[in-house]
Amino acid sequence: MSTINPPASQSNSQNTRTLSILVENKFGVLSRITGLFSARAYNIESLTVARTSDPSLSRITMVVRCEPLLAQQILRQVEKLPDTVEAVDLTESNCVERELVLVRVKAPEEKRTTLLTEAEIFRARVVTATPDNYVFEVTGDSGKVEAFLDVVRPYGIDEMVRTGKVALHRNLSAKNGDTEPA
Repeated sequence: MSTINPPASQSNSQNTRTLSILVENKFGVLSRITGLFSARAYNIESLTVARTSDPSLSRITMVVRCEPLLAQQILRQVEKLPDTVEAVDLTESNCVERELVLVRVKAPEEKRTTLLTEAEIFRARVVTATPDNYVFEVTGDSGKVEAFLDVVRPYGIDEMVRTGKVALHRNLSAKNGDTEPA
């Protein structure tokens, strides 16, 4: 089995960048944008796309592991694409970030009460229960989701799925670069 090493500038010590790209809701836009990253051999760690309150627009939220300068270079190229309305790096912005995870956890009868008590600390919601397992839904920042997974991992995770991060500026003045409340 061969191992492919990432480019020298893409080491595990790099922080992730959260990028928000507002685009016209048209066929092929997502492919063109993600192509800019794959052409440079950078992996997109998570990708979330959905329509906005304006059905003609979609917001793409990407989490990538790269240097801040590279993120800015790619965002400048993304902004040149004809269907791009706005492209920003939210990593160091005043924004709200959330992620959703659904996770099926083994729940033998003797551990069910303890598992539910621990899940309650994270405000995890039981979506479904069987005699053998629970399916939990947890929403929060990535740190909360990771912490919940660390707690339930010893019980045994049968399966899970995560949405990837979504992010939005807390207020319009933060989006425009102001740090003072409006």
